Amino acid sequence: MPGAKDLDPYTSPRSFYGAELRRLREEAGLSQEQLGERVFCSGAYIGLFEAATRRPQAEMSKLLDGVLGSGEHFQRLCRLAQGSKHASYFADAVELEQQARTISEYAPMLVPGLLQTEAYARAITRATLPLADADVLEEFVRARLDRQRILDGAARPLLWAALHETVLRVPMGGAAVMEDQLRHMVEMARERRVLLQVLPFTAAADAFINGMASVMTFTDAAPVVYTEGAGVGQLVEELTLVEQSQRSYDLVRAAALSPTASLTLLESAAEDYTTP
Repeated sequence: MPGAKDLDPYTSPRSFYGAELRRLREEAGLSQEQLGERVFCSGAYIGLFEAATRRPQAEMSKLLDGVLGSGEHFQRLCRLAQGSKHASYFADAVELEQQARTISEYAPMLVPGLLQTEAYARAITRATLPLADADVLEEFVRARLDRQRILDGAARPLLWAALHETVLRVPMGGAAVMEDQLRHMVEMARERRVLLQVLPFTAAADAFINGMASVMTFTDAAPVVYTEGAGVGQLVEELTLVEQSQRSYDLVRAAALSPTASLTLLESAAEDYTTP
């Protein structure tokens, strides 16, 4: 990640936010750690904002304005910097995906967005937004597919997805869509682009996670966890909770089928969707 001193403040609203934060912090004679203490976060977290690697937050911006005596300067810059084609609760997680070294995801019911085919993504979007106009639906579908670019190229993160067997059995979009979706995941795994495991119904009680969870690690930053429910998501950064989520995910992987057996089950489930 670039340091704050290497940042061109005019490349984006977020870069300008980071440059302004560094400028006013230094004018106030505060280190990142000292400013962090005054706004109830770590100095490293302030550094992420200054380096434009984290999206500005409204509440944090309000605290910064109060401590630095900048009126509503950071609150206004925050509104400029928060533009995203993703839901507001998910926008930070999307940006962190692009910086992650590893992504360990547990999916209890639906195929993770990074693994979805276009038809599957469209079926989910239609189910979630049944009254939305066609152009709105397509915008959401395109945004989801655009995320998958991080899996292209040699610098891609290691994606390890643990799927509850329910994911294979919910016929999202119908039989043809599901067959294609399951075969798509098998192909990605066989190309060694991702690691997949399936948690079968028979082992689900041995490793229980109540909802979707994605644990992300980074080369030069602390790990985070993103959790999501219907229409709401949360980015968890508190170290104790992150470690707890990692342990829960490790239990899922231990209880799940091996990667080889998981691919066999995925192929069998795909074949089931071809049978009348």
